[in-house]
Amino acid sequence: MDYTLLSSPLQGFTDFRFRNAQNKIFGGIDTYYAPYIRLNGKMVIKSSYQRDLLPENNSELEVIPQIITNDADEFLFVSKYVRELGYKELNWNLGCPYPMVTKCGMGSGLISNTEKINQILHKVHNESDIIVSMKMRLGYDTTEEILDVFPILEKYPIKNVAIHARIGKQLYKGGVHLDAFQACVDNTKLKLYYNGDITTVVKFKEMQARFPTIDHWMIGRGLIADPFLPSMIKNDTTEYPSNKMELFSEFHDTLYEGYSESLSGSTHILLKMHHLWEYFSVIFSNPHKVHKKIKKAQSIRNYEAAVKEVIKAG
Repeated sequence: MDYTLLSSPLQGFTDFRFRNAQNKIFGGIDTYYAPYIRLNGKMVIKSSYQRDLLPENNSELEVIPQIITNDADEFLFVSKYVRELGYKELNWNLGCPYPMVTKCGMGSGLISNTEKINQILHKVHNESDIIVSMKMRLGYDTTEEILDVFPILEKYPIKNVAIHARIGKQLYKGGVHLDAFQACVDNTKLKLYYNGDITTVVKFKEMQARFPTIDHWMIGRGLIADPFLPSMIKNDTTEYPSNKMELFSEFHDTLYEGYSESLSGSTHILLKMHHLWEYFSVIFSNPHKVHKKIKKAQSIRNYEAAVKEVIKAG
């Protein structure tokens, strides 16, 4: 069965620098979703969002922009902006689990408000020609909340619904709810994509076997932790390439150079890289030790030395 691999957006991680480096060095992802645009009531698109979506920064990639909002006018404003950049689709984030988002009634905190969802979709489909797709959790408090949203979504030409099979309250803790995802498959004719805990080739195959009708698979944290994963899935292998550390080193250096140019001051650069290493350390034989070593490096010089050392040790 043919399938499509998608990169799930993660705020602060999967920006254009990450997307380009992952695509060039490893490949395997068919479509990348850009991290969400958030307006906060001001009809202004922050320069970091602008940079992330500029066509020249994504010329080799297929990218879908994303918005997080609970306001139809914001949605229309961003739709117009991305249309002017040449994008035809805008993904609406009803998945973000972070309290600072959900307590404002956005992300997964909006799922239970079917009236608001309907009102926004009605206005957007009446006043814009943007193609709308959705990124959702199963709910915020319970896994059934999403089932009440399907009848609303089915009234509109929604392109697809990518479902992260957790509830908002879980954040990223605990397991995915596979029975609840199956209930989604059984209760809607909408095109569904699966997202959640695809971290290895074996895990991917298990999910494929479990959900035979799903042909779009979204990889989020699994891609940051293991940028080799999509191409290994596509090549149907659990073996890393023989030059694994060479490729990883090139990937790291590409990101490190990019962030060194764009971020001001060593504190910001180190903070960015330390966050990435929380994930990167997973592909090393002793993740805990590697992460600890990198975290201890509090100057650029020490950081570069620590990276060299851990890559050399593999």
